[in-house]
Amino acid sequence: MDEKAILLKYLRSRRGELLAKLDGLDEYDVRRPMTPTGTNLLGLVKHVASVELEYFGEVFGRPSGKDLPWLADDAEADADLWVPPEETREEIIELHHFCAEHSDATIEALPLDAPGEVPWWSEERRRVTLHQILVHVCVETAQHLGHADILRELIDGSAGKGPGDLNLSQRSTEEWAAHRARIEAAARLAVG
Repeated sequence: MDEKAILLKYLRSRRGELLAKLDGLDEYDVRRPMTPTGTNLLGLVKHVASVELEYFGEVFGRPSGKDLPWLADDAEADADLWVPPEETREEIIELHHFCAEHSDATIEALPLDAPGEVPWWSEERRRVTLHQILVHVCVETAQHLGHADILRELIDGSAGKGPGDLNLSQRSTEEWAAHRARIEAAARLAVG
């Protein structure tokens, strides 16, 4: 497998894992702010989709034709990070799929050394290659997936990729509570 195919495989996996964080939750739980800055699951999906469309569309002169009003110059700050009631979960998921398809088409059509320009980056950094942007978007998507992991755990206790995730210790609810209590006690002892 070549380098571009490997990066695309990782990006597709992270996309799927991010969407899976919505599974089994009601409308309130996918939209509710879980941090003081308003971070929420559906908003993360909307943001990641929007970012992909910009980076793999505008940056490489491959416009999608999709209007994203929350990214307009006159849009409210952070409008891409939350979902008002008139936007549905289904619309955001559909947007995510649309943006992924458009991004994949760009990635598949261009060589890794294809030049692009990121107009919102500083002058000295804005000239890029597809390889740079593919790595950048993989990292950004993974970062937001990490946020979603934590939000989902706060909402309903689900962690990682779900039951049986080999990256998580297999503990019962009681064992996790004891583990957390031990860490809490250590933290309190550390500060005296």
